[in-house]
Amino acid sequence: MKYAILPLIGALSLSAFGQDNLVNQANANATEAGPGYQFETLIDLEATPVKNQYSSGTCWSYATSSFVESEMIRMGKDPIDLSEMFTVRQVYIDKADKYVRLHGFLNFAQGGALPDVMYVIKHYGAVPEEVYRGLNYGTEMNEHGELEAALKGILDAVIENKNRSGITPAWKIGFDAYLSAYLGEYPAEFEYNGKKYTPRSFADDVVGIDPDEYIQLTSWTHNPYDTEVQIQVQDNWTWGSSINVELDEMMKNIDHALEEGYTVAWAADIERGWFSLPTGLALAPAGWDDMESAEKTACFEAPVAQMEVTPEIRQASYDNYETTDDHAMQITGKVKDQNGNIYYIVKNSWGDRENDFRTGYIYASEAYVRMKTISVMMHEDALTSHVEDLVD
Repeated sequence: MKYAILPLIGALSLSAFGQDNLVNQANANATEAGPGYQFETLIDLEATPVKNQYSSGTCWSYATSSFVESEMIRMGKDPIDLSEMFTVRQVYIDKADKYVRLHGFLNFAQGGALPDVMYVIKHYGAVPEEVYRGLNYGTEMNEHGELEAALKGILDAVIENKNRSGITPAWKIGFDAYLSAYLGEYPAEFEYNGKKYTPRSFADDVVGIDPDEYIQLTSWTHNPYDTEVQIQVQDNWTWGSSINVELDEMMKNIDHALEEGYTVAWAADIERGWFSLPTGLALAPAGWDDMESAEKTACFEAPVAQMEVTPEIRQASYDNYETTDDHAMQITGKVKDQNGNIYYIVKNSWGDRENDFRTGYIYASEAYVRMKTISVMMHEDALTSHVEDLVD
């Protein structure tokens, strides 16, 4: 999932220029949405408070951490405010190692993928936010532009390697020290609620999820359906696998999960003018490309017909870079408008940004989710029987 955004928003994963363009596009859709949209709540699952990744490309960590927190609620546990920056720190370390091993032929940036939080929980553990805020550089909110540039500079210098004897292991010590200077030293042991933990024991004894029980789904026609594939996006640095299913099947799994009380981690594209922060709507209006500006604005003021999204249309958008790996969020429920059209309740990580419907959230139309989803992740018990058979 992609990089950061502007201050006060934070989050995607392109270059800084690309990030600003994404936010500007979203804000260009600002409209004083009238009472035209009337929503009835169908499913509204519990989630922890909205957080703000601010000026950092760490949406993937915020989205999946929020997803894990909701999983704790579902399991009857008291939800913990998990440290997103602990995950970011450990991902940077392992990504750096692979970047050097591949002579720099890997995307080294702030972005990540939905399963990266599960990767860190499995290999390193987890810590609460109060123990590791990752703000060792003097600000009250994340600002990672300098950090990313400095870390990549270290790695590129290592790869260039001007030593006669070749690369030494010392760079890893220096890299870790640089991360510690910005984010804080590795919390090898800490106290929480009067008890001492390590990241490993905290993940096992308090968080209590099994990372191996979470499955990522995707849907693309360039891969065979019902097979395990690697999603071909730059931020899939672990080369993690997903199950490629038909588009309708992917949507069935999202719906089935929500109906069974499971939230869903969602990786998606938020470009093209369809994602409106001020109104709190993400739409895929039919005939959008032929609309005048006023007609586009009207789409966010009252329900309009949504496009028919076929696998072929979706694939074409991915192949021509209209659909890219921009942002990660959490799907927590469903609503319907007065015409019976379905929208998904989506928790964002851009702070308590007010809109016309629900602060910090977006209502994404079914067509938007069909068109712009890169992948979804859910607990294996939330899968449809068709996908369960594939996993088994």
